[in-house]
Amino acid sequence: MNIASSSLSDIIIRCPWADTVPLMKAYHDDEWGVPIHDDRALFEFLVLEGAQAGLNWSTILARRARYREVFDGFDPEMVALYGPEKTALLLADHGIVRNRLKIVAAVENARAFLRVREEFGTFDRYIWRFTGGATIRNAWTAMKDIPAETLESQAMSRDLKSRGFRFAGPTICYAFMQAVGIVNDHIVTCFRYGELLGGL
Repeated sequence: MNIASSSLSDIIIRCPWADTVPLMKAYHDDEWGVPIHDDRALFEFLVLEGAQAGLNWSTILARRARYREVFDGFDPEMVALYGPEKTALLLADHGIVRNRLKIVAAVENARAFLRVREEFGTFDRYIWRFTGGATIRNAWTAMKDIPAETLESQAMSRDLKSRGFRFAGPTICYAFMQAVGIVNDHIVTCFRYGELLGGL
C-alpha cells in the first residue's frame, strides 16, 4: 500500500462497528468512551440508549438532532414536566422513534433523574459510584469478546429500576456505560483505546 497516497481513514484503525458510515465514525472518534460528568449529557444518553432498544445505534444517531429539539435540549427539569399533550406531539413526530413506551419512559426517567440528583447532589456522583468513580479499562482484542452486560451493569440496572427508571436493563446500562466512558471498550488496536487510556 502506498501510504503517501492513502487517506487518513485508510490508515486509522477503529473498532469495526465504527467503520460503516460517517456519522458512526464521528461518534466513535469524538464521543464513544469519553468520560462524561455533565448531568445534562448523562441524561441525554439515558434517553437515547433507552430509545435504541431493539434498534441500531446508527438509527438513533441519525435522529439525535431532532431528539435534542423536541426534548428541550435534554433538560431533565423540562422533560419531567411533560404531560399527555406533549406526549401526543412526540408520538406524532417522524423525526424520532415514535414508541409510546419509550417516550413515556423518557418522561418518567427524567422525574427519577431529578430525585436521584436531589439525593446525591448530582446524577454524576450517583452513576459513577458503580465503578468507584473510575473508568473500567478493558483490553479486548476482538469485538466478539466484549460482553453485553457485566456485574457492574447488572448492579446499576437493579438500582435504577428500584428508583423508578424504565428501559434500564443490564444490557442497556452497559451500552450507557460504554457511551459515557464509565467503561473503555475500544479494542486495543483501535486508535482511541490508547488515547482514552492516556486520559485524552
